[in-house]
Amino acid sequence: MGRVYNFSAGPAVLPEEVLKEAAEDMLDYKGCGMSVMEMSHRSKMFDDIIKTAEADLRELLGIPDNYSVIFLQGGATLLFAGIPMNFLHKKAGYILTGQWATKAFKEAKKQGEAVELASSKDKTFSYIPDCSDLPITDDMDYVYICENNTIYGTKYHTLPNTKGVPLISDVSSCFLSEPMDVTNYAFVYAGVQKNVGPAGTQIAIVRNDFLTDDIKPYTPDVMNYKLMAEKESLLNTPPCWGIYICGLVFKWLKKNGGLTAMKEKNEKKAKLLYDYLDSSKLFKGTVRKEDRSIMNVPFVTGDDELNAKFVAESKAAGLENLKGHRTVGGMRASIYNAMPYEGVAKLVEFMEDFEKKNLK
Repeated sequence: MGRVYNFSAGPAVLPEEVLKEAAEDMLDYKGCGMSVMEMSHRSKMFDDIIKTAEADLRELLGIPDNYSVIFLQGGATLLFAGIPMNFLHKKAGYILTGQWATKAFKEAKKQGEAVELASSKDKTFSYIPDCSDLPITDDMDYVYICENNTIYGTKYHTLPNTKGVPLISDVSSCFLSEPMDVTNYAFVYAGVQKNVGPAGTQIAIVRNDFLTDDIKPYTPDVMNYKLMAEKESLLNTPPCWGIYICGLVFKWLKKNGGLTAMKEKNEKKAKLLYDYLDSSKLFKGTVRKEDRSIMNVPFVTGDDELNAKFVAESKAAGLENLKGHRTVGGMRASIYNAMPYEGVAKLVEFMEDFEKKNLK
């Protein structure tokens, strides 16, 4: 069979153009006689790969010189523990808008005083709480958010008022989907497997004066972000292949108009799907309208059997990975950068047909 339209939340769809280029380079990267997966991470060849990737990322996001870019490994979940190891000295505030922020909060509480500033758990994380006047205290080291909630389909369209306290954000499922002002954050990071590259690679962008030697004494060197920044991500063997693929995606983004153009394309795709959901008599979205993500769109029919039927029939139609997360049920379409408009149009066309056949 040919390539399907893959609506997976992550690992997720990558640009076909990037996959083809990686396939061409697989056995012999640029005439060096070996694959990127085989070359030394200390070689001149790989040094060019990682430095070019960082330079392109800096250009895409307008990252200023007083911020470091660090390529990490171990999953974003590892950073849930690494962040309090590095930055929690007195107290930290967490805003709970889904499973990932909640897990990060749990890890922080193992290592120090972490307090819940706000939560949307009361309505199954279907909205972003009011963050304009949070109970933030002067002794807080940072405020933590998960900016786009992959499972629940919500997005902070306005960042919290942290009252001068440094902001840390997990942007895994919205990273590079639109322009982002890095200077709003002290530390911002993403697991790349949702919108940028293969699973196993993380990218952190950190303001240099936020890095410190005052970290938990038990912090492993590979989770010491100041040390990792000083070593330019090369303290140990980095996720070489993942960094290489990310670099190709950065080039693809630049070639296609950068993040402003990408935002326009993503909003157009999301509008097509949300407009249909808002008009449908069978399907409905699960998120408060003003808090909707343009990356992850959960929806339900209200009938578990019908949901299961939809997932099975959509798969047969070449629309893969539309089953929703178990905590929400129903369906979820993740429509990341590499999902073409045609894929979303095909999904909406299928939903319209399914509605006609199944609406009672």
